[in-house]
Amino acid sequence: MATDGVGGQSAKKHGKNGKSVIGKVPPGTIIYRSNASSMAEATWLEREGEGIELEKIADLTEIGTRFTLCQGGLGGKGNWHFRSATNQAPTEAEMGTEGEEGVFFMELRRIADAGLVGYPNAGKSTLLGDISEAKPKVASYPFTTLQPIIGVVEFDSFRRCVVADIPGIIEGAHNNRGLGHEFLRHITRCKVLVFVLDMAGSEGRDPIEDLQNLRTEIKLYSEDLAKQPWFVVANKMDLEGAEENLANFRMRFPKVDIIPISALNGDGISRLRNRLDELVGYKFIR
Repeated sequence: MATDGVGGQSAKKHGKNGKSVIGKVPPGTIIYRSNASSMAEATWLEREGEGIELEKIADLTEIGTRFTLCQGGLGGKGNWHFRSATNQAPTEAEMGTEGEEGVFFMELRRIADAGLVGYPNAGKSTLLGDISEAKPKVASYPFTTLQPIIGVVEFDSFRRCVVADIPGIIEGAHNNRGLGHEFLRHITRCKVLVFVLDMAGSEGRDPIEDLQNLRTEIKLYSEDLAKQPWFVVANKMDLEGAEENLANFRMRFPKVDIIPISALNGDGISRLRNRLDELVGYKFIR
């Protein structure tokens, strides 16, 4: 809520305008205006199951961007404004106007050039640690990563790109199953999607089926997102069965760009970095 304007006063004084309040948000913040007139009404709409209608009014992606959410009230005119030839010392003054108010929702969508997408334990966190200075938590159990982790990948000639480790997506994520929307919304800004697959099927998974399911979830969530450029990182090539699975995978998807790697021992990382530089690398100038 913006502050109200101050009423006009005597002694030729104009009322002060409402004071500006500046709130800082991280780049990637989207602001929505709700149809509720108060937080109490917003809570009631949610509890009654009617839901809240949200209108996107700002998408703050650039550092330094300013957006006026609520305009402060204007100060009222003082008594001097109402003087006339017959009223040299007026006693009347104008009240200040009320500041704007509303109920707004803010959503943060991490900004990254490339997003690592895959099932839990596919090796995304280890991979991000290999190619950048990010230090994500790594462990051999599902959902070690509970929020997107951002890493900056440095290339030669002062080039770089930003990569996000998107937490594991499961079947039904597009319907917000698990933390579906919490995860998926962070890849909507990515210029390229990198599908990280456990090519060894070390936990009883089928990499062919995994890719099909992941592509389906993304398409059901957003048709536009499914049209973004993408390629596959075949991880865990150091494990038994990976080479055979990769041969079958190539036969099933002959046109898919596939980069075999082992995030654990670093094999194939240079080729992956080169591919990222080709697709989304950009010149960094201080």
